[in-house]
Amino acid sequence: MAERSDQQRLMDGIYWYGIPTLFRCPHDEDPANADIGLVGVPHSTGNGTTQRDQHLGPRAVRNVSAIGRRVHGAFGIDPWDAVAIHDLGDVPLSEGNNNERSIEMITDYYSRLADAGCRPVSIGGDHSITGGILQGIAGDGSALTNGEKACLLHFDAHTDAFHNVDHFMGAIKSAAHWASYLATDGYVDAEHSVQVGIRGNVRSLDWLDPSYALGYTVIKKEEYDEMGPDRAMEIIDETIGDRPVYVTFDLDCLDPTVAPGVANIEAGIEGFGMDQVTQLIRSIRGKNVIGGDVVCLMPTVDSPNQITSYRAMAVMFEIIGLIADNLGSSLNK
Repeated sequence: MAERSDQQRLMDGIYWYGIPTLFRCPHDEDPANADIGLVGVPHSTGNGTTQRDQHLGPRAVRNVSAIGRRVHGAFGIDPWDAVAIHDLGDVPLSEGNNNERSIEMITDYYSRLADAGCRPVSIGGDHSITGGILQGIAGDGSALTNGEKACLLHFDAHTDAFHNVDHFMGAIKSAAHWASYLATDGYVDAEHSVQVGIRGNVRSLDWLDPSYALGYTVIKKEEYDEMGPDRAMEIIDETIGDRPVYVTFDLDCLDPTVAPGVANIEAGIEGFGMDQVTQLIRSIRGKNVIGGDVVCLMPTVDSPNQITSYRAMAVMFEIIGLIADNLGSSLNK
């Protein structure tokens, strides 16, 4: 790759300058040309609440993400030079008001990426998009997992595994169901997946039982506070092992003071801070990370300085760093 001058690096990091692609990456819709494909998924009908502005998330992060085009100090790499990272654009969702059709369209889109060997890092969109994405890149026939199920490192205030209800306000493959049907349909290995950060007073006393029944390891926020980060990271490592892993990050796992612009906010119990989630994400360094997403950004209720968009950008950068570090090491052998 052509070496960028210091002046160009400076200009690349000015968010209000130039064309707002994700992290100032080249816009190229062909996944065959990228090791990592950055994708926007402007979808919000899988949430089914009155807060449906998650479809505005990809544009909001594009508008600020140039400032996040940095080297990864902890890993000692420049991800943008280590591998080919392109902004593939947005998933075209011409039937966006139809959740079930949109999930099918998301799956079709991401199947192309898997076939090309391109690992996606996506910005949503509500959490239903994760169901569509993993149907396209995991399980039988997937080149990214070699036909295996994917394991999840799932950050969230909620488990999203509620197969005990038929639909969520009319959405079937909804933001409340994806972690369930992906497991039962053969795309996700729940027994080797971790859901971390779950918090808040639940709607019924057995509300977490569906997640436990599927086999997920659940680390509630209060349990994390008791055991500490080292034990939490040990559990993540022991559970996932060397299997292909996908990182899905719901911004509502963060405390509302850290990320106010989210849907389904949980304000009753303190959520994660950025240092805590960054440490947990980095703990899977060296594993076969096949992709990741950041979801539930609500730009219309964010603070004036767009802090939640910046948080989303920072989490995307960490997932990009994981993949670039692993792929770059393989390419340099």
